[in-house]
Amino acid sequence: MKIRDVTKCLEEFELLGKAYGKAKSIVDKEGVPHFYIRILADLEDYLNELWEDKEGKKKMNKNNAKALSTLRQKIRKYNRDYETQITAYRQNPELSADEDEDKKTDDSEGSSSSSEDDDDEGISAAAFLKKKEGALESRSKFLKKIEDEDEEEEESEDEDWGSSDSESDSESDEDEGKYTSLASKFLKKVGTEEEKRILEKKKEDKAKKKQDRKSKKYEDDEDDNEGGEWEKVKGGVPLVKEKPKMFAKGTEINHAVVVKKLNEILQARGKKGTDRAAQIDLLQLLVGIAAENNLGIAIDLKIKFNIVASLYDYNPNLATYMKPEMWQKCLSSIDELLDILFAHDNIFIGQNIAEDSENLANAEQPLRIRGCILTLVERMDEEFVKIMQNTDPHSQEYVDHLKDEARVCKIIERVQTYLQEKGTTDEICRVYLRCILHTYYKFDYKAHQRQQGPAGDSKSEQDQAENEGEDSAVLMERLCKFIYAKDRTDRIRTCAILCHIYHHALHDRWYQARDLMLMSHLQDNIQHADPPVQILYNRTMVQLGICAFRQGLIKDAHNALLDIQSSGRAKELLGQGLLMRSMQERNQEQEKIEKRRQVPFHMHINLELLECVYLVSAMLLEIPYMAAHEFDARRRMISKQFHHQLRVGERQPLLGPPESMREHVVAASKAMKMGDWKTCHRFIVNEKMNGKVWDLFPEADKVRSMLVRKIQEESLRTYL
Repeated sequence: MKIRDVTKCLEEFELLGKAYGKAKSIVDKEGVPHFYIRILADLEDYLNELWEDKEGKKKMNKNNAKALSTLRQKIRKYNRDYETQITAYRQNPELSADEDEDKKTDDSEGSSSSSEDDDDEGISAAAFLKKKEGALESRSKFLKKIEDEDEEEEESEDEDWGSSDSESDSESDEDEGKYTSLASKFLKKVGTEEEKRILEKKKEDKAKKKQDRKSKKYEDDEDDNEGGEWEKVKGGVPLVKEKPKMFAKGTEINHAVVVKKLNEILQARGKKGTDRAAQIDLLQLLVGIAAENNLGIAIDLKIKFNIVASLYDYNPNLATYMKPEMWQKCLSSIDELLDILFAHDNIFIGQNIAEDSENLANAEQPLRIRGCILTLVERMDEEFVKIMQNTDPHSQEYVDHLKDEARVCKIIERVQTYLQEKGTTDEICRVYLRCILHTYYKFDYKAHQRQQGPAGDSKSEQDQAENEGEDSAVLMERLCKFIYAKDRTDRIRTCAILCHIYHHALHDRWYQARDLMLMSHLQDNIQHADPPVQILYNRTMVQLGICAFRQGLIKDAHNALLDIQSSGRAKELLGQGLLMRSMQERNQEQEKIEKRRQVPFHMHINLELLECVYLVSAMLLEIPYMAAHEFDARRRMISKQFHHQLRVGERQPLLGPPESMREHVVAASKAMKMGDWKTCHRFIVNEKMNGKVWDLFPEADKVRSMLVRKIQEESLRTYL
């Protein structure tokens, strides 16, 4: 205040307000301290002085001027609550200061030092008002009264072993004649047995007094805290955590009481400082209490809905994924919910049911509960994807997590069965889409085997049972057609169409996949879709191109793969990883968002296979075209990426045997230019290329025989 640092004054005022708020319970008991009123009054006067000093205000810097305006408004608003006390203080400031001193001397009961009392009496009211720091110290003494008493008592105890200064001086004078040298005076003396006994007795008495004083103080504290607000904690002793008491002793536990308690627990949800694990434990305890008192299945179901929601809220950050124990607990809780719903047909749940219209107790009427099982299952599915995204794909842990997918799919199927009976059309479409998203990228080996040979060839009963089950193609057809007919949101229909095309292409149903893509007209407006749908579209186009290649439709394959491969960002466009970019193009927040869009590793498309298919398709189209238009000045490129690879191969000073997949394709292209189909075939189809690319196809031999035929045709065309 002396140096007119108003910014610092504002900070100190805010800290003072916080400290006062923390000590509110003591203030309510003891009354507002006089020093606090004095500080508020003096600060307001000081700020009014500054405000009226026009010249001083002009000289202030920008921060101080802003702080002055803010602090003046705050203090005026704040002082309205203490108007009467401030007015009384301003009428008689000296009296208020004297009262404050009296209160301070009354509080320090354990103090025995007369010199301290004399010092306090010596300070005048005017001197006390000047000392702001002294006022703050007295406030802290007021808040920490009990600790000060302890320290003063310990000080008075410590004085017992030594006597007054005059006694020590007289003793030192007497001792001077006893010792021959100065060193002998300070050497350790061997006392008599009687002296030792006296010392031990003194120590015992001192320890006893200290123990009595502590026990007395503990009893006083217990008397003060009859209301149950404060709890005495023994320091240094690890406390065994007891279960929190949900209800007071003797409370009649009924539906209204349990619902009220549930709402109390849920009100703390999402607040800063809430222990989320403790919240889950409290809800589980509440389920147990409801079951003990036979409150019915409806209240049990309502609490369990909230337990699953609390498990999802356990991680406050959206990017973090569930811990394994929480994940298993979540799956078990959803299974329990579904068991209850299937066992009781008279329970109706829905998000449109208002809490006022819930029926939790009256069993004669249908039980109505607010909640949505589908939302919980959708969130569970998202958490599963998040777990897979954040696990190292090359570890055993990833395989262990992937085993949970069967359980996730089972839960989705159960919800699907439940919603087919009781759900709305929109809910059925949403759950069907979840089922489709877990099916579309999986190759149906059982259906493939059935196409290859008769069903009776399977060896075990389990294989026969699986063979008799519904084909993934039939399942996809049924689910997708329902969505095409009933869905009212474009997004679900778009996703279903893309998944259906992907599944057709994966199983070599090229014409059905192509027709569905052309009829949907998705390519016209896909750029307006959200990024996850665009990634799904890119994946579908890539799978369509690979399917066309397997069928020997080289031009269609090249056209389908051209957009993805020519960009040079295939990895990013397919959601299979991020490319290194500068911070100008993508900041950290955008990077986090893009990482959340990544496709789990088990759904990835092999990028080397994709590039090889594209380059081989480009070679089979480009080489004959180059040969036919060798002297054409207006010749255009079919594939820029293929030409780039050719140029890279030509620039190499030393040509050795090809190592990488690209080098094999470049070497094959050079052989095809010369019309040498055998050499070209040898470079494209060999052990190294089989291991890297061709053996990854379901019917690898068919693909290799198709390649031989195409290479022969195009080599002949090039030669001619």
